[in-house]
Amino acid sequence: MRLGGRIQAAAEVLEDILERKTPATMALRDWGKAHRFAGSKDRSAIGNYVHDALRCKSSLAFRMDSETPRALALASAVFMGGKTPEELIEAFDGDTHAPSKLSDDELAKLGGAINLDGASDWVKADVPEWIWPAFENNFGEEAIAEGQALTMRPPLDLRVNSIKSHPARELGKLEDHSARPCEISPVGLRINALEGDGRLPNIQIEEGYQTGAVEIQDEGSQIVSLLCDARPGEKVLDYCAGGGGKSLALAAEMQNQGNVYGFDIDKRRLAPLYQRAQRAGADVIEVRQPPSEGLKDLVGKMDRVLIDAPCTGVGTWRRKPDAKWRLNEDALERRNNEQRSVLNSAKGFVKPGGLMFYVTCSMLAEENEAQVYAFLEDNENFTLLSAGEVWEEKFGAAVPKPWSADGCTLTLTPASTNTDGFFFAVMERNA
Repeated sequence: MRLGGRIQAAAEVLEDILERKTPATMALRDWGKAHRFAGSKDRSAIGNYVHDALRCKSSLAFRMDSETPRALALASAVFMGGKTPEELIEAFDGDTHAPSKLSDDELAKLGGAINLDGASDWVKADVPEWIWPAFENNFGEEAIAEGQALTMRPPLDLRVNSIKSHPARELGKLEDHSARPCEISPVGLRINALEGDGRLPNIQIEEGYQTGAVEIQDEGSQIVSLLCDARPGEKVLDYCAGGGGKSLALAAEMQNQGNVYGFDIDKRRLAPLYQRAQRAGADVIEVRQPPSEGLKDLVGKMDRVLIDAPCTGVGTWRRKPDAKWRLNEDALERRNNEQRSVLNSAKGFVKPGGLMFYVTCSMLAEENEAQVYAFLEDNENFTLLSAGEVWEEKFGAAVPKPWSADGCTLTLTPASTNTDGFFFAVMERNA
């Protein structure tokens, strides 16, 4: 496919997403099935235009004075994809698969006739208007920069599984992909996002992935797993394990000694952990399927309980930009209720003197500090500890620092730590 056909395809996919509310992954998959002539490079380029348009939907719509799928696709190709208006004119000429000819008005806007100087702050930040007050309250003068960091293409991060390998060995194997050590995680490798029509490599076909030496895991997720500071021989419950990424990281940190119990209320989300644990050689992981009654023998016996709580996923907007525009106040309220429920359900598994970790991939205080403080008010036998001390012990003082509103809890963000957004708090059970 030529450039014009790719931009037209992006407009069609965006129409499916924005007007029919189809999730981006499904919309791109459905388009690919209906257009099997498109090669892998074509699909990758189309995906880039679509995801860039969604990451920056508000600011691109402002610059084009239009939020139609066509306008967003054109703006994505120029302002995010590095194409010029002249390249579009040439590409559309004589290509029956390209969009219709650019109007003079479109050319003017693609040339920069409208800038963001007069835009509202939420438009500049590409954060939904309804949630902007909460976002601004959390980050103050840095709120626009934090929002803009969430519009950048994310890198591909890998965690080296210390049960089977070490970072230097896997780094050498990935030299062709320009991998480099992560800045904070000592077991992380990073392949930077590519510009324009570039695409990240398919790591799942590499030897390291196939043999369990590396796992795909954002550096932020690696960091919060390391902050749990799990020790060999301990008993650890990953209460909202999902696909098991943090269970695997905990097992490696424990040198494959002790017990890691992976549980999730959704059996379907938990299913991949069986094969992932086997591939990683993580023998200490025991998957516990729902219902939660199957955890009765663990009550009051866990050294550490990790709660990766259900949340709005604000911190993952770089990777799932369509979720940004589907989020609404009802969804936030549902997540808040689920977070309170999960905290109250998980607390009973912590033994006296044990630790409970509350983690979200959100950057909103309503899902983070507010939930922790409310829990502590209702549970006097738990005390909030300083996660910042563990941070320096694990990573040193020279690495980028996360946000901390209270000196105890931590919030990682794309702007502060160059990771996905994650919140981390640790509480100790006193009795």
